[in-house]
Amino acid sequence: MKDFFHFKQFSVNQAGCGMKINTDGVLLGALAQSENPSSILDIGTGTGVIALMLAQRFLNATIEAIEIDASAAETAGKNFLNSKFSARLKVYPHSFQKFSQEQPLKKYDLIVSNPPFFTNSLKNPDSQKQLARHTSETLFQELVVFAKSHLTENGICYFILPLDGAKQIIDEGLKNDQLKLRHIINVRSSESKSTHRQIIGLGFEDLKNTEEFFTIYQSEKVYSVEYKNALKDFLTIF
Repeated sequence: MKDFFHFKQFSVNQAGCGMKINTDGVLLGALAQSENPSSILDIGTGTGVIALMLAQRFLNATIEAIEIDASAAETAGKNFLNSKFSARLKVYPHSFQKFSQEQPLKKYDLIVSNPPFFTNSLKNPDSQKQLARHTSETLFQELVVFAKSHLTENGICYFILPLDGAKQIIDEGLKNDQLKLRHIINVRSSESKSTHRQIIGLGFEDLKNTEEFFTIYQSEKVYSVEYKNALKDFLTIF
């Protein structure tokens, strides 16, 4: 049972997944915004936790997920099957590039991804963790091209990344006016700390982008009110 992480409305088995449940993932699942989406895609779903959170939040949506790691995809599929949202969840066990080739006409109102972001760091000796955590130099460009092809006209895609990765995604989106910056959430550990992650939303609509700050802790080991409010419907500690 040590591999299980229990949420209020579902449980997640993390066995066989290189990337375990983490703060980045649950924040993306809780904070990605879309107005009544009917179709959602989670790229690199891992355990499936983000897809499950979105299934809980958006009751009218069908959620699909992509996972290149076969073992993780199998685990995510079982987590989907064992949830009360199973009828609205599906996982594809291959890369998003292959998915795009096989499903070129698929469109989504909301696309989310917590992508790997270590492009130049020392690779993890664990091959499964390396696959989950490290990326090629072209990944961000490929994600933007994918989003441009698979977003609906009014759709939005969200990524959570360190600042340098977020800047790369934004810059790629702005190239040739492909996708416009719609939303930035600056995530910081406390009010005295600098932003260490950004949740960025990109879409086709030429609207003024909104920017906000999100603080995880109000003091040492004490979660902030905004963190509790964002995750009170999911985490059993609240």
